[in-house]
Amino acid sequence: MEPENQPLQFDAAATDTAALEPAIAGDAAEALVQTESLPPEPAAKKHVMVRVFMGDQGLRAGWSILIFVLLTLLFLFPLGYLANLIATRVLHLKSGNFTPASAMLQELVLVLAILGAGAIVALIERRRLLDYNLTGPRRTRNFFSGLAAGFVALSALVGALAMGGWLHFGPVALSGSQIFGFAALWGACFLLVGFFEEGTFRCYFQFTLTRGINFWWALGIEAAICLDLALRAKGNGVWGVYGVVALGLVPCLLLQLRKVEGAGFWQAAWVTSTVFGFIHTGNNGENWIGIFAAAAIGFVFCVSIWVTGSAWWAIGCHAGWDWAETYFYGTADSGLQAQGHYLTTSPAGQVIWSGGTDGPEGSVLVLGIILLLLVALLVIYGRRRMTAMEAAAMEQRSA
Repeated sequence: MEPENQPLQFDAAATDTAALEPAIAGDAAEALVQTESLPPEPAAKKHVMVRVFMGDQGLRAGWSILIFVLLTLLFLFPLGYLANLIATRVLHLKSGNFTPASAMLQELVLVLAILGAGAIVALIERRRLLDYNLTGPRRTRNFFSGLAAGFVALSALVGALAMGGWLHFGPVALSGSQIFGFAALWGACFLLVGFFEEGTFRCYFQFTLTRGINFWWALGIEAAICLDLALRAKGNGVWGVYGVVALGLVPCLLLQLRKVEGAGFWQAAWVTSTVFGFIHTGNNGENWIGIFAAAAIGFVFCVSIWVTGSAWWAIGCHAGWDWAETYFYGTADSGLQAQGHYLTTSPAGQVIWSGGTDGPEGSVLVLGIILLLLVALLVIYGRRRMTAMEAAAMEQRSA
């Protein structure tokens, strides 16, 4: 037998390189196509696993939120323990009292927890903390205008209640240096409240859900909230949550079916506003109007992000509203009566008008004030947004 590996035999015609080049080129091209179309088995498996955790915009929104919540809880345990030691052994605070010191300590723990969690998640996602709806133009101006808007809106509500006879003013509760001292303490406290609640709902959650939600995911979350309330909660205004869920159902569905650009933002706003109302059901003295109002003002804060480009107006408005309600007018705030308030007020008449133990936020009049706040926001800032969008469109046409 002849050996298997024999030297190649060429005749004179076969040694013409010009004749061989097309065949060689064709074989090489075919081999290249086959190589590219058949990736190795391990690479294909890795690609599938990456798709589970990563999307077009990085870490998928669901995983991001899960990590954020777990990290927040992880930070809350040691911080809460430390705060409890300071409250009981250093400040000698009594549990259950709504004082500036106790409220500030509680809110500081919450703010530090979300800052720590947000910083880690931002590092994982290769973002900055400010990327979570804290960038944008005129941030300082928007914050202070929101602060003023919150105070004015709450003052209008208190004025309407007083004119209707559903709120009575008593004597001034503070005098001298106490007025300024408690004003500063409650101001710092409600600034922390604004940072925590807006930082959680309108900054991180709103930003993250916007990039990863559609109507069906939103509907699933809303259904889970309603199921939880139906099985667990009794009273405390749960119908306010049901009302928000029902109110947002059709508009969000239409946005999905018509494939409207930016629909994810409004579907996320539906979810974050509902959850914001949902967490208030745990407060004592809440009624369904107060819960619905909490969700409604949450939606207004989402709109403020849409028209101003950041959450700074919402942070300021939240702080100004709560400071006016709790400290300046001395009314109940979500069922809580604070110590160290300036004026003294008391509800009178039917609860649906006065708000009762819930405070002004439990009055049906609050819905009109929130609507006016929304209209003012759109009139003042919506025009600027439209002008900016038209300018950007003109630049694209001229480019």
